[in-house]
Amino acid sequence: MDSYEQYEQDCERIRKDNETLLVEFEKWLTEKDLTQKTIDKHVYNVEFYINKFLLYEEAIDAADGSGEIGYFLGYWFIKKAMWSSKASIKSNAASLKKFYQFMLEKGNVTKEAYDYLNERIKEEMQEWLDTIDRYDDPEIEDMGEVWGFK
Repeated sequence: MDSYEQYEQDCERIRKDNETLLVEFEKWLTEKDLTQKTIDKHVYNVEFYINKFLLYEEAIDAADGSGEIGYFLGYWFIKKAMWSSKASIKSNAASLKKFYQFMLEKGNVTKEAYDYLNERIKEEMQEWLDTIDRYDDPEIEDMGEVWGFK
């Protein structure tokens, strides 16, 4: 079997695992007395993260994906999601914090991984918001300026 076939098999296994996780996550959110609209938004955001982003280049299990938040919200989401905005970055950060809190309570991630995710969000949020401002600025033509390479 070649590496691409292995990747596809791994992604298929992970997607099946993610289906179960998303159902459990939705139930967990329901128990928190959130509105259905809020629950739907969190599930949508998390589904995009675990089934699109974490499987985009590699097959990364949701439990192993908490450390990818900076790359996701600071670069990938801005470039790949046509609906990316300051509000959607904040919304995704909130959803992922909730999801990894759920994962922590299930015993699927360590307290250290959960704390690291929260610290990255706290420390890097302003830079992510500044990056999307630069990305959306028609005056900036050099993409190096957008991503802070210049």
